[in-house]
Amino acid sequence: MDHAADRTHDARSVPVCYRHPDRETGVHCTRCERPICPECMVSASVGFQCPECVRAGSGTGHSPVASRPRTVAGGTVTADPRLVTKILIAINIAVFIAVRAESSLVDHLVLIGEWPPKPYQPTMGVAEGEYYRFLSSMFTHQEIWHIAFNMLSLWWIGGPLEAALGRARYLALYFVSGLAGGALTYLLEGPSTASLGASGAIFGLFGATAVLMRRLNYDMRPVIALLVINLIITFGWGGIAWQAHIGGLVAGVVTGYAMVHAPRERRSLIQYGTCALVLVAVVVMVLVRTAQLT
Repeated sequence: MDHAADRTHDARSVPVCYRHPDRETGVHCTRCERPICPECMVSASVGFQCPECVRAGSGTGHSPVASRPRTVAGGTVTADPRLVTKILIAINIAVFIAVRAESSLVDHLVLIGEWPPKPYQPTMGVAEGEYYRFLSSMFTHQEIWHIAFNMLSLWWIGGPLEAALGRARYLALYFVSGLAGGALTYLLEGPSTASLGASGAIFGLFGATAVLMRRLNYDMRPVIALLVINLIITFGWGGIAWQAHIGGLVAGVVTGYAMVHAPRERRSLIQYGTCALVLVAVVVMVLVRTAQLT
């Protein structure tokens, strides 16, 4: 009996992982000194830590989110990489259905400087304080061909871009591009000309996609060809607010460049800082045009 007990003690003297007792290991957590196997090791600034110490936020290793897989822009990889794109499409379709059901609703959603035009006294429009129109017009469509073309483009371009950037950065890019397109339209278009549609935001996605493909050394000919075709349609087809397309495209290129080229140590600051700078430019354009009209 005594001999058997001694043998058991010798066997247990070999360190085993505290989470996997069947695995011997010679590595210990640098914080709590518990033995850990390769599966449980979390790289720290010096040595390795166990999962419990990482979750406790010891400050000497990586936080729990640091070990999550990241996109090329630093976003979190998710189970459904197209979720935001699906939600954006659903909102556009819902607004389209509402406009088709009540046609007078469109008058309150489109982007327009002021209405009615002079010499009448304006009672509605951005110049009259209805700044919400920059957002509402991004989700408003009247014609079936318009929403169909835009939503197909959003699905084809937006889905892969959302997967590459992550949800938060993709959503920021979408709204920054759409607002930039609306601001340029407001600045350059006639005050009584109404515009609507998601084209400004989608052109921003086009621009960011081109930047991303360049960053990854992909063949850029398909996206360039698609962009050229859309620009030809923009300037060759009457009734299209080219200002929204160009404004969204420029904002998308600038913001997209910051998204995929920002250095890792200052990634979020540069990415969202660039978004903020573009929004500052948007605000300046809006203020200048409003001062002209009032």
